[in-house]
Amino acid sequence: MIGAIRIAVVDDHPLFREGVTRSLDEIGGFEMVGEGATAQDAERIVSSARPDILLLDISMPGGGLASVANILAGHPGQKIVMLTVSEANADVTLALNAGVCGYVLKGVGSRTLAEILRNVAAGESYVSPTLSARLLSDLQSLQPGNGTADRLRQLTGREAEILRLVGEGLSNKEVALRLKLQEKTVKHHMTGVLSKLNVRNRTEAALLLREGRDRADGRP
Repeated sequence: MIGAIRIAVVDDHPLFREGVTRSLDEIGGFEMVGEGATAQDAERIVSSARPDILLLDISMPGGGLASVANILAGHPGQKIVMLTVSEANADVTLALNAGVCGYVLKGVGSRTLAEILRNVAAGESYVSPTLSARLLSDLQSLQPGNGTADRLRQLTGREAEILRLVGEGLSNKEVALRLKLQEKTVKHHMTGVLSKLNVRNRTEAALLLREGRDRADGRP
């Protein structure tokens, strides 16, 4: 992206908001365009300030997860990163299914957070490594006797191509533009991918693809 990345932070702990704002300001390359403490604040800030990325906590008045659906319904291109203490699998899955671009735990260092935000602004997605590993472990435990490679081999060439681009962080619209397809065609193929891999969302599918590549490369 050209210029500073425009950030808004919504969290009901003022000291935490101030810490994030100060840290990103010291690192440079970011412009703070809004702060709030409630889900209603988040929706108002997105409508008025149009940040490049909205940093959103889960536990706040009105509910962070509840506000995601409302925000994306009105602003489908808005990038949202959950910045939270919650490591609950249910929260991670709900957030990813709702369409967030990232799920980051609050213990992250400021420079790591800055790098995550740069990557998200560039179109990538992010889930804290410990949570990614746990989600993948849960997926594997639900699929005894059905290895990752076997499931990936079920995909058609087009499905594998689309999954590869999704794994790079592209949206359905961006995949459609890249492959010169209709967006509804990409959605249809992704439905087939999720069904064949027996996963719940795009992130889980991308995790399986990554694991398959690592095994093929001989990585543990």
